[in-house]
Amino acid sequence: MKIDRFVIAIIVTIIIAYFFPQLGSKSSPVPLDLIGTIGVSLIFFFYGLKLSPSKIKAGLKNWKLHLLVQATTFLIFPLIVLATKPFISSEEGESLWLSFLFLAALPSTVSSSVVMVSIAKGNVPAAIFNASISGLIGIVITPIWMELFIPKSTTDFDLSSIYIKLIVTIIVPVFLGILLQRFGRTFTSKYKNQLTTFDKLVILLIIYKSFVHAFEDDIFSDLSLLDFMMIAFFILALFYGVYFLTGYIAKQLHFNLEDQITARFCGTKKSLVHGTVFSEILFPVTFPVGLLLLPLMLFHAMQIFIISLIASRLGNRE
Repeated sequence: MKIDRFVIAIIVTIIIAYFFPQLGSKSSPVPLDLIGTIGVSLIFFFYGLKLSPSKIKAGLKNWKLHLLVQATTFLIFPLIVLATKPFISSEEGESLWLSFLFLAALPSTVSSSVVMVSIAKGNVPAAIFNASISGLIGIVITPIWMELFIPKSTTDFDLSSIYIKLIVTIIVPVFLGILLQRFGRTFTSKYKNQLTTFDKLVILLIIYKSFVHAFEDDIFSDLSLLDFMMIAFFILALFYGVYFLTGYIAKQLHFNLEDQITARFCGTKKSLVHGTVFSEILFPVTFPVGLLLLPLMLFHAMQIFIISLIASRLGNRE
């Protein structure tokens, strides 16, 4: 197994944020907030350029598989986390629980879902459809989940202003990309690798800025090594719980093996792209975004590692 280079880049970025916080600090002359917002809009513009309406239409036929994947992503995941809320008794525990709910409410990731399904010899067209449509559904569903539980003392949660920001930053660029596919399809095909690199650089920029603020505000001071181990344990429990539950439901629905693979792989993925973007839009500047992103980044690393192992094993079958 090769170690995912993007996971290494995330770790290096956090280390840089700790030792070299000057560019991302609140007093920095470099407008990282503006740069990040423009970068996010460009990510979704290029996403719209690459989105294939014909594949979305063709994928609608396998509706049971799509319904299971989207229900897992936006309903089962959050409900599992929601079931643990009665056991939270401290303010620190409430913040961590909210970060897990944020993780659970996010849409699926596009690229790694499709790549892993392809390696495992699953239903690739269905994976493309579900990963693509999940990002669009998440623009609506994720803010609704978070609006229900973000403490009102931390922000005057105005859902209308959030949706305006989502529309301007995400939805408008996506539909502009779709409208300009005729002119931009060749560009996205030719520079596919460069666009992927650009996406990751924007994510790393947001992570850097978030963790600079987190270290400045000393939000990790109350987290011990045991706390980190417990977070990792709960992330693993959440992942495997959803993975096996999705597989069980898929078997009960008499899915073939290819569709079972797609349901499990797409249903257990969570998008770091959307997570970093939504953390910028949904939460106020006073909120500890670094702590919010911690479970998501650990989940991202673990899901890539675990699904890679499973995909390699399934891909070797005759």
